[in-house]
Amino acid sequence: MLDLTAELSPAAACEPWRDSSSWWRSLTTATDHLPAPVAVIERDALRHNALDLLVRSGGIPIRVATKSVRVRGVLDAVLKMPGFRGILAFTLAEALWLAEDHDDIVLGYPTVDRSGLERMLADDELAARITLMIDDLAHLDLVDSIAGPGTRPEVRVAIDVDASLRSAALGHIGVRRSPLFTASDVAGFVRRVAARPGFRVVGLQLYEAQIAGQGDAAGRDAPLIRMVQARSRDELRTRRAEIAEAMHDVVPLEFINGGGTGSLEFTGSDQSVTEATAGSGLLAGHLFDGYRAFRPAPASAFALDVVRRPAGDIATVLGGGWIGSGPPVASRQPRPVWPEGLRTLSREAAGEVQTPLQGRTARQLRIGDRVWFRHAKSGEPAERVESYHLVAGGEVVDELPTYRGEGKAFL
Repeated sequence: MLDLTAELSPAAACEPWRDSSSWWRSLTTATDHLPAPVAVIERDALRHNALDLLVRSGGIPIRVATKSVRVRGVLDAVLKMPGFRGILAFTLAEALWLAEDHDDIVLGYPTVDRSGLERMLADDELAARITLMIDDLAHLDLVDSIAGPGTRPEVRVAIDVDASLRSAALGHIGVRRSPLFTASDVAGFVRRVAARPGFRVVGLQLYEAQIAGQGDAAGRDAPLIRMVQARSRDELRTRRAEIAEAMHDVVPLEFINGGGTGSLEFTGSDQSVTEATAGSGLLAGHLFDGYRAFRPAPASAFALDVVRRPAGDIATVLGGGWIGSGPPVASRQPRPVWPEGLRTLSREAAGEVQTPLQGRTARQLRIGDRVWFRHAKSGEPAERVESYHLVAGGEVVDELPTYRGEGKAFL
């Protein structure tokens, strides 16, 4: 069983992952008896990342975003650490499954899953454990069409509000989420929700993706990104306070949620926020290498084997096309990290079944050699494997089934 509550070992405190050569060689040795593809989570690196998230959040509790993990063993272990509290689920089916063992689950996105709602509305305990996310009265209408007030338990709801920046020069900066934006929008909406029998508004969510999900460390656009993020932080701090005040004038709230792995310092410093959300920073896909504020450990990775040599300077591995979600750009590809000096081919990239690799070390690879990759994001590799092998002290100590390994595929 994965336990993250113990103190970091002296070896882990020295951050051994900073020495790429010894780190990846150690993982290769630990897993060389396992067939590829092999996915690993390194326990001390995971613990390091979890503790770093807590430090960066400045003391406010962190709700764990399950979409960025998708491994119940990791979720359970993290939630046993002081400072982590509650789950942000991504589908109602997932929330219902997790509610068998957890009692504080917020659905991060609206749902129109009628069968899931029927199950939740027929069970007092499930209705008490799960909070639905809404931003439209149609979400309430759907619930009432399944079971009207008085025939079902009271339904807990949270209001999702657009935390993007609206710039006269650059347009909409951030993700397209809720139609609610201003304090006036929210106040009017929450009054209508509060007037509906059978519903209770308990929370507010504003996710600042343009800060949390955009690296600012390097690249041609880095100065522009930093400028836009600074402007967004100033605007959102003011607007979030206005929205929180408007909501408190109508209903008492249990939580005001914000943030993500990339914005925890800002979120934790915002006096309006009572909790942050994070998940990606636990396993740390390579996109999180591009932030100035923190340096996560590469807690998860996967390895593929070389199966052919089509040319002297090319080695081809079986598999590899585990593409991260988002815009179809090179940064969403898995990144070959060991041996160093490998890259995908521009005309083929990471393939569904095979991935040719080129670079200064490709000539040295032989058929049967192992190549390590880091995924761009954190949760999606779990949809490709049935389990992660837990590595600690240079050896495999456990096997943690993914959602897929437990027979679940939610999105």
